[in-house]
Amino acid sequence: MVRVGVVGMGKMGLSHLAVINAHAGVEVAGICDSAKYVLDVLGKYTGLATFTDYEMMLKSVDLDAVLIATPSAMHGPMVRAALDRGLHVFCEKPFCLDPDEGAALAALATEKGLICQVGYHNRFIGAFREVKRLVDTNAIGRVTHVLAEAYGAVVTKPKGSSWRTQRAQGGGCLYDYAAHPINLVTWLFGAPATVAGAALVPVFSAETDDQVYGTLRYDGGLTAQVSVDWTDTSVRKMTTRLTLWGTAGRLYADRQEIQLFLRDDVGALPEGYTAGWNTRYTTELSDPVDFYLRGEEYSAQIDGWIAAIGGGALENDFASAVETDKTLAMFIENDGAVEATFRAPAPAAAKTGMIGKLMGRR
Repeated sequence: MVRVGVVGMGKMGLSHLAVINAHAGVEVAGICDSAKYVLDVLGKYTGLATFTDYEMMLKSVDLDAVLIATPSAMHGPMVRAALDRGLHVFCEKPFCLDPDEGAALAALATEKGLICQVGYHNRFIGAFREVKRLVDTNAIGRVTHVLAEAYGAVVTKPKGSSWRTQRAQGGGCLYDYAAHPINLVTWLFGAPATVAGAALVPVFSAETDDQVYGTLRYDGGLTAQVSVDWTDTSVRKMTTRLTLWGTAGRLYADRQEIQLFLRDDVGALPEGYTAGWNTRYTTELSDPVDFYLRGEEYSAQIDGWIAAIGGGALENDFASAVETDKTLAMFIENDGAVEATFRAPAPAAAKTGMIGKLMGRR
């Protein structure tokens, strides 16, 4: 039985709490948030031990692991506090706003032999996992170009600032939304050599970007175009998709399905596919999970983390997340039009003094 503490009781934190509290191999030993009224309700109806101070939870409860679902600027110091105590970590994405901080934490986790994962849930969607398998087996030949997209209706009008729309706290659309398709690309091909033509475009937000565009360039000629917009009211909920062009075919995938076109003149076809167009659905590509909430991928990623703590193979570790963090940082470095406020790193107070009292919520 893995004893886990959960910190951050916002939308993602509550989702993770529901999933992990239902896991047969987990005991939730404590939950933490800065909002006492949230903890009062959760404590009353779940009976779980509650804390408003993260460090107090770490000191007071016998833990094996922590799940961190707080605002992005708090990830680094909270992760380090857990690693220093020898605890396994599941951290919501993005990993760290500063890739150097993330790299140092990844090295520390490896040094201590701890099982640490970042919550890029798209890697656990059946359609995207099949894309990974097809790319790894060279099904569409040499991949020449990728289009990675994400659209959603998050910031749809000028309004007051939140941690998500502050560069130093949440990282804006780049870190909160574009991180998803970019992470899929780095999963498939690793970190790019450069980012070109980056554009971080404010639409309604005063302090950060609402649209992200740019091209990842790889040694060997592969390019990946990124197109992300979280002001898009034409979609009901977040839509992430990939399109890949290769010398032997073309592959499209989103949350629901993959569509694969294979040429009939390039040799052996992958098992289960024919020349021309093929369609397969996530429902046939996904393994069942014990607890379904918002999508099987949310349970699947927690199942994978807990299984890895027990000795299984780990997917999406800190080192892999750092590749994404470095790529995100390249967008800021490449966009010459980004104002100084967009470039500002998280202030010192966000990295140190807040972890004791201000949990915030995702």
